[in-house]
Amino acid sequence: MNNETSTDAYSPRTVVVTGGSRGIGLEIAKQFQLLGDKVIITYNHTAPAAIDVNPPAGHDDSRELYKLHSFSCDVTSSESIDGFFTYVENEFGTPDVLILAAGINDDSLLIRMGEDKWSNVIDTNLNSAYKITHRVLPSMIRRRSGRIILISSVVAMMGNAGQTNYAAAKAGLIGFGRSLAREVAARSITVNIVIPGLTDTDMLSALSKEQLDALASKVPMGRIGTTKEVAAGVKFLASQEASYITGAVIPIDGGMVMGY
Repeated sequence: MNNETSTDAYSPRTVVVTGGSRGIGLEIAKQFQLLGDKVIITYNHTAPAAIDVNPPAGHDDSRELYKLHSFSCDVTSSESIDGFFTYVENEFGTPDVLILAAGINDDSLLIRMGEDKWSNVIDTNLNSAYKITHRVLPSMIRRRSGRIILISSVVAMMGNAGQTNYAAAKAGLIGFGRSLAREVAARSITVNIVIPGLTDTDMLSALSKEQLDALASKVPMGRIGTTKEVAAGVKFLASQEASYITGAVIPIDGGMVMGY
């Protein structure tokens, strides 16, 4: 895979971002768009609004080259996943970069948590990682190249009351990713895990300034992170410069998980 950014050397990649219709996933998709990659995102219920991405300086000023391709896919359904990736392979080629950002939360103290709350979060956040990578991995192995990046959470390391289901799923991604990294390293496929901390997404939009300040006070750097900061780490892990990094757990959290 070539990740040079000059117009002469750059070869666009096929990049799939699950859960790319909002928040961190959407910002990740936009950053790969700016590189000129063919970016395909999944959404479950609501398609993202059209995104206007200005072509980088010196690149062909064609909006089509920087178009975001979005498709509905239920990441808990093997049938839906297979249909989605069959379409991607036929239209765009085998994915070079796979970023698993799809996730939900459904919080409750465990004593009050029904089995549906537990199962829905585990299915969407963890079991989907198995189903998606199981579908994509054979083509990456045949080609002997690929980048797989899993989006976990600081909750996986620190825990959080009311989020046993979410924390279990996000912690499971770490074990899943590091084990898979060992299985496929000899095929020049890297698997890494990014751990965002408190990040300025729509999940925080309903909070007051006082509540946001209280959250920020728990971060050693004293502020909430941005989706661009998380996306920058993901973009690096997908680059040629990161070709010798695999099985890594990368916190992008302002220092929240230091010591864990």
